[in-house]
Amino acid sequence: MLTRRTILATGLGAASLPAAGRPVRAQPPAQPPAQAPAQPPAAPEPGWPDRPVRIVVPFPPGGSTDLLARQLAEKLNVALGQTVLVENRAGAGGTTGSDYVAKSAPDGNTLLMGVTGTHGIAPSLFPNLPYQPLRDFAPVSLMVTAPLVLVCHPSLPATTLAEFVALAKARPGTVTYGTPGNGTSMHLTGVLFDLQAGTQLVHVPYRGTAGAMNDLVSGQIQTMFGDLLTVLPQVRAGGIRAIAVTAKARNALLPAVPTMDESGLPGFQTLSWQGLFAPARTPPAIVERLSRETRAAMTAPDVNGFFAAQGFAVGGSTPAEFRDLVAAENTKWAEVVRAGNVRPD
Repeated sequence: MLTRRTILATGLGAASLPAAGRPVRAQPPAQPPAQAPAQPPAAPEPGWPDRPVRIVVPFPPGGSTDLLARQLAEKLNVALGQTVLVENRAGAGGTTGSDYVAKSAPDGNTLLMGVTGTHGIAPSLFPNLPYQPLRDFAPVSLMVTAPLVLVCHPSLPATTLAEFVALAKARPGTVTYGTPGNGTSMHLTGVLFDLQAGTQLVHVPYRGTAGAMNDLVSGQIQTMFGDLLTVLPQVRAGGIRAIAVTAKARNALLPAVPTMDESGLPGFQTLSWQGLFAPARTPPAIVERLSRETRAAMTAPDVNGFFAAQGFAVGGSTPAEFRDLVAAENTKWAEVVRAGNVRPD
C-alpha cells in the first residue's frame, strides 16, 4: 500500500478571435433591407449580480491557482459591473474549499477555482469525499493547462531522468518529493511515476505550493513535480534543476528539457489544469454568462500574454466541453489510484 511515508509528498479549446475584415466605404441604400431580429444570448437571472461575487481558491495565496483567480477577478469586476473578490480557503489538498463551494447557494455569487486534484483525482482517492465533481458542481470554463516539471535540488546527483531513476532505485524510500497536498495532481503524478519507473519516492505534502517550493530550494526535500509557473523562476536562477516535463512535447520555455516519454518512460503524460466552477443548480443563464466572460478574460492580451509567457496553454471552453474533460480525468486518475493502491492518510 502506498502511504504518505512510502509515496509521501493540483485539452484546452483555445478561444479564437474573429478575423478582421477590410474596411469599406458605407453606401446607405435607399431603403435598408429587412433583417431578422438578432437573437440575444440568454439573459442572466434578473438583478444578478446584485452583491459582490467571491471566487474561492482552495489553496493558500502565492500559487498559480491564486494568481489565476486574481487575474480573472480583475476582468470580471469590469465585465459584471460588480466587485469580484478572491477568498483563500485552504486545506485537505483543496477539498476543504471545494466542499464549501459545493454547499454554497447556487446563485452565481460563490465560485470555485477547481484543479486536477480537486476535481479529477479526489473522487477516487477519498472514499468519503463530501462532494462529487459532476454531481455537485456546474463546470463553467477550463482556463489553463500546463505540464508538470520534475525538478530537483542541485545537491541531488542526477541531471537526466535515467540518472534520477537509477538513484531512486538505489535508495528506495528515501528520495523525497513535495506537493501542495495529498490528492493533488503533483501527488498522483508521483504515484504514476513510481508505477512506470519502478521507484519508491517519498511523498511530503504541504499546505500549498509555496511551502513545498521553499523547502525544495533550501534542500529540505529533494525533488517535486511542480507546475511550470511555480518552478520556472527558480530553474532560470539555478536554484533547482529541471529533469523532464510531463507533456507529450517539450515546452518552448524549457526547450533543452526533454519529455518523460523521450527520456525513457514511453507514454508518460500528465497535465495540470485549472478552471472555474459554480455550485450545481446554478441557473444555466448565469453559468453561460460566466463562461462567456471567463473566455473573454482569458483571451485578453494582458492575461493571455502573461500566462502564455509562463508556459501555460491559455484559452477557455464551453461548460459542456469542460464537463467532458472533468469526466475523462476522473476515469484516468481512478485507474492510477487503483493500480497504485493509493489510500488517503
